[in-house]
Amino acid sequence: MSYDYNADDVFEMAEQIERNGAVFYRKAAADIKDPDAKNFLSDLATMEDNHEKTFSSMRKKLTAAEKTSTVFDPGGEAGSYLKALADTRIFFEKEIDTQSLQAILKAAILAEKDSIVFYLGMKDLVPEGLGQSRLDGIIKEEMSHINLLSRRLIATK
Repeated sequence: MSYDYNADDVFEMAEQIERNGAVFYRKAAADIKDPDAKNFLSDLATMEDNHEKTFSSMRKKLTAAEKTSTVFDPGGEAGSYLKALADTRIFFEKEIDTQSLQAILKAAILAEKDSIVFYLGMKDLVPEGLGQSRLDGIIKEEMSHINLLSRRLIATK
């Protein structure tokens, strides 16, 4: 049995992934000693907060059809499932040397790449009538993060 998601489901996951990313960057900022790196990581946490707001705003603009539930869920368990899926796919607990900005940046780039792969996979599970094309906005935002992180990683070498 296949399960189709709608754009609303994916935006809900995207918001949770951004919250998880903000926690990741704040923890890394708290652990690192270098003041410049600490500021950069704090800025990244703020960017994740802003991405969450962007995705929330994009989500509010979805049509009723793009929010149509694809499963019978009287107990509201789908929301818990989506949160768990988001929590375990991208910014989950990993062993990272949070004293090394290079290690943090490499882990962050990997997480952003994982998020893009995740959203591309989710795009295949969202029928066009349920907002498939809306996911391109999420993917574009995540790609901009990889660009920023990669530039900083190159600058630290």
